[in-house]
Amino acid sequence: MTVDTNVSKRVLIADDSAFMRKLISEIISSHPSLEVVGTARNGQEAVDKARLLKPDVMTLDIEMPVLDGLGALQQIMKENPLPVVMLSSTTKEGAENTIRAMEYGAVDFITKPGGAISLNLRDSEKIIIEKVFDASQIDMVKILPRRANATPSNSTVATTGTKLVVKPKRSFVSPTEGALPRSAVKQFIIIGTSTGGPRALQQVLVSLPKNVGVPILIVQHMPAGFTKSLADRLNSLCNISVKEAENGELIEKNTAYIAPGGKHLKVARVGVSYAIRLDDQDAPRMGHRPAVDVLLESVSELSELQFVTAIMTGMGHDGLQGMKILKEHCTTFTIAESEETAVVYGMPRAIQEAGLADISAHVQDIGKLLTEHVKS
Repeated sequence: MTVDTNVSKRVLIADDSAFMRKLISEIISSHPSLEVVGTARNGQEAVDKARLLKPDVMTLDIEMPVLDGLGALQQIMKENPLPVVMLSSTTKEGAENTIRAMEYGAVDFITKPGGAISLNLRDSEKIIIEKVFDASQIDMVKILPRRANATPSNSTVATTGTKLVVKPKRSFVSPTEGALPRSAVKQFIIIGTSTGGPRALQQVLVSLPKNVGVPILIVQHMPAGFTKSLADRLNSLCNISVKEAENGELIEKNTAYIAPGGKHLKVARVGVSYAIRLDDQDAPRMGHRPAVDVLLESVSELSELQFVTAIMTGMGHDGLQGMKILKEHCTTFTIAESEETAVVYGMPRAIQEAGLADISAHVQDIGKLLTEHVKS
């Protein structure tokens, strides 16, 4: 993506704490290509100022008076769509609201390490600047259609208008009850994604049939405390089972396992089965733990298996080195999300330009392609 760094991006900051507004403003203003053009004290003021100032990007706190961040976000996306980065606490409720914000159109989020008034927010200064600047470059045209209709046309999930009909939560059987012998598991689906990933994952996973016939392993770049909420939300929407991966559990068909934030996801043989191995000791790769590269390198040692892989929206090139290794050692069909639909065409671009993609596809077609390339 070509960026004109001579043109400053105009930023609106919404937070009910005067201290936080001042601190975030100072952090963002330290970047030469970011200019804070206004602040808002509550959600309604955020909506009004987004309409008045027409910023290029904004930060939006979830917990605010008058109108909360989720309500403000929905109104902004309806009236004056722009890239929004949410600020969220790491509580369970905060994580659940953050996942909903991603569905409503937010492009990314920043965690407040110290709660609502985060005195140590300076510790996250680099991350804040990077995420706000990266968000300012995003083309909203790639986000709005997905927000309006998150379910692809070939999905088997029922819809009513734009609202997904949520099925009841399912319970998970214990590994000893539901695990399949290794001889029965011949193929895995692997998905790697980052910025823009939660919505892309929803669009892909809801289109998979209940009996897709293989396990699905997913790395979504996300901090600890948020992947459980993401998995629970997707599980309530999808035909397949979706869960946050747990160390040592045996891998089952028709289940998607999302790598927990802060831990690399690996796979190991255990007797005649395969099991999840979580690693919080190996260093992050390119700042990411979990990393797509680590998962792909791990499964490349399982040469008896075949893989269908999808690399979707995300900044950087995580997955590139791992895909090279996987292609060398295993039979692999690889899909790279197209530039036309990727919110950030970084990770899929790296795969495509390296000649590792067997096909480039729009996000709404990836679920169908994954299913078609699973061998029955």
